[in-house]
Amino acid sequence: MSQIDRLVEIWLASRSVLVFTGAGISTASGIPDFRGPKGLWRKWQPVYYQDFLASHRSRIEHWRFKLAAWDAFQEASPNGAHTALAELQRRGWIQTLVTQNIDGLHQLAGCPQNAVIELHGTNCLVQCLRCNQKSDPGPAYESFRNTNEPPLCKCGGCLKPATVSFGQSMPREPMRKALEAAAQADLVVSSGSSLSVEPAASVPLTAKQSGAFYAIVNQGCTAHDAYADLIISGDVTLVLPTVARELPES
Repeated sequence: MSQIDRLVEIWLASRSVLVFTGAGISTASGIPDFRGPKGLWRKWQPVYYQDFLASHRSRIEHWRFKLAAWDAFQEASPNGAHTALAELQRRGWIQTLVTQNIDGLHQLAGCPQNAVIELHGTNCLVQCLRCNQKSDPGPAYESFRNTNEPPLCKCGGCLKPATVSFGQSMPREPMRKALEAAAQADLVVSSGSSLSVEPAASVPLTAKQSGAFYAIVNQGCTAHDAYADLIISGDVTLVLPTVARELPES
C-alpha cells in the first residue's frame, strides 16, 4: 500500500477532518516563500508591531515590505492543491480548514469565507488601527506607491494590512475556533508547512495530542515529523489532487 493509499484509507474512516495549510501550498501560485532560500525575509527585516505603532519611519518600512510582495499576491491564482481542498470541503471530506496563509487563495478556489480559519489574518484587507474598519487594500497600496507615505484612514488613523505582524497578538477568535476543532478531529492533515511557527503550529499538534491520526504532506522535514503517524514527502499540488480523486462523493 502506498503512503497516499494509506492516507485515503484513514480519511475514509474519519468523521472529523482538520486540514492545516502553510506557505508551501501557495508557492506554486507565485506567492513568495518568506522563509525559503529566496524568501523576502532574506532581503527585508520584519517590522515589529510596537515599532509600527511608534515610528513613522517603521510604518514606511513595513509598507515597503508589503508592497514588495503585493503584485505577486494580486497576480496569484489557486493551484491544484487549493482546488483539491475546496472540492474535498464541498464534498464533506473536510470539516475544518485552518491556514497560516494570508493570500486568500483557498477562498478564490471555492472555499466559503466563513469556512476558512485564517490564523495570521489576510492580505486581502487593510484595517484602521483607530476605528478598526476594514477595507479594500488596493487604494492604500497605490497611495503608498505614489507618495511613499503610509496611507491613512478617512478618520485619520493609520492603515495597516490586516495581517498579524511580529510582536502583535494573534487574533483570539480564530485560534479559539481552530483549537476547538482540533480537539474534536480524528484526522489532521498538515500540508505545505514547516510547522515551526507558533502558536499556529500548536493547532495540528493539539489534534494529535487529542487522539487524532496525524498526517504530514510536505517537501522537506518539518518540526513535527517525530509526532506524525504518516509522512508523505512530495509536492502538495500533486499529492492533494490525487487524494481528492480517490475519495468518493460523500
